Amino acid sequence: MERVGGGGGDCCGSSSADPRSTFVLSNLAEVVERVFTFLPAKALLRVAGVCRLWRECVRRVLRTHRNVTWISALSADPCHLAQHCLVRVVAEELEMNELKNVHILPQTVLYMADSENFINLEECRGHKRARKRTTMEAAFALEKLFPKQCQVLGIVTPGIVVTPIGSRSNRPQEIEIGESGFALLFPQIDGIKIKPFHFIKDPKKLTLERHQLTEVGLVDNPELRVVLVFGYNCCKVGASDYLQRVVSTFSDMNVILAGGQVDNLASLTSEKSPLDIDATGVVGLSFSGQQVQGATVLLNEDVNNEKAADAAMQRLKAANIPEQNTIGFMFACVGRGSQYYRAKKNVEADAFRKFFPSVPLFGFFGNGEIGCDRIVTGNFILKKCNEFNYNDLFHSYTTIMALIHLGSSK
Repeated sequence: MERVGGGGGDCCGSSSADPRSTFVLSNLAEVVERVFTFLPAKALLRVAGVCRLWRECVRRVLRTHRNVTWISALSADPCHLAQHCLVRVVAEELEMNELKNVHILPQTVLYMADSENFINLEECRGHKRARKRTTMEAAFALEKLFPKQCQVLGIVTPGIVVTPIGSRSNRPQEIEIGESGFALLFPQIDGIKIKPFHFIKDPKKLTLERHQLTEVGLVDNPELRVVLVFGYNCCKVGASDYLQRVVSTFSDMNVILAGGQVDNLASLTSEKSPLDIDATGVVGLSFSGQQVQGATVLLNEDVNNEKAADAAMQRLKAANIPEQNTIGFMFACVGRGSQYYRAKKNVEADAFRKFFPSVPLFGFFGNGEIGCDRIVTGNFILKKCNEFNYNDLFHSYTTIMALIHLGSSK
């Protein structure tokens, strides 16, 4: 019996010189390529080794998948101790292929999960009592699910803002209490560089060297457009001061800044040494590329009703950021949410959805917010609704809403 495919061979054979065979093979490739468009990225990688024809079809299909996608998880069973719901759902989407929503090969992943269930809250307070699930166990389980070359940045926070998986128009949810999380999957996008960065507080070395900032695209980078920045272990002494010191190195540039203070850093696969969960530091992602656009607005303490929240979203809408291939971020204080809006739930996320019906929204409830009112025009001249200075970046009892546009989808 003649062997078909296998071992990465050439299923074209020696008949490729025959015009009739070439015609048949070109039609076969078109059929195979159409079938492959329905397969998740990990399944595509597996079938790529069958033969050269399949390998070329896989390459063409993956080149068409350049949109950011996401995996989100919400659990009605917060006491499930075996695995966090985010780990379970990511495994289903990437490994079991039951829902088949993931059609890209991620190059960078940003995930956020609730600290109460992803880790034990006592851990971020400095206690060492025994627990059934540790930060590293859940983080390692997640990291193993992504391709080896993928850079993964994961943080845990008191609450999560997440858009349910599936449609970009799904209603985003503010999960202040309960097991939840999301993973944003960024593919390789032509003309755009997304780089994770990590700076650890060292009492013996108070200043950052310029080459450290240059390597991650935060300085000496004329194409830098947006920076998401997070300070972790914010309960530690000196954590806030260190965060401000790091942000001051690039805050005066023509870039959009957004983020806040979170409980802990869970993953950073670009690190060569294991993470120190007791350390204090700053992590984030830098977005560079001429096609990247961004905008932020600040919902201050005076924004405490639906009408005021809508007005803030109108300011963000005025930035005229394209909705296609755009992601929304919401970084809110743990003191806001339903208690801030007189027991009304989801006020700010619903206001965002009203003005941006096809933009998915993600983020967290944290312990301090970073950002200001800043919108951007086509030539990337930043305009401010108020006079801006460094001290305007750090807040409490506020919410930062941000948009990041990653260029037109092809």
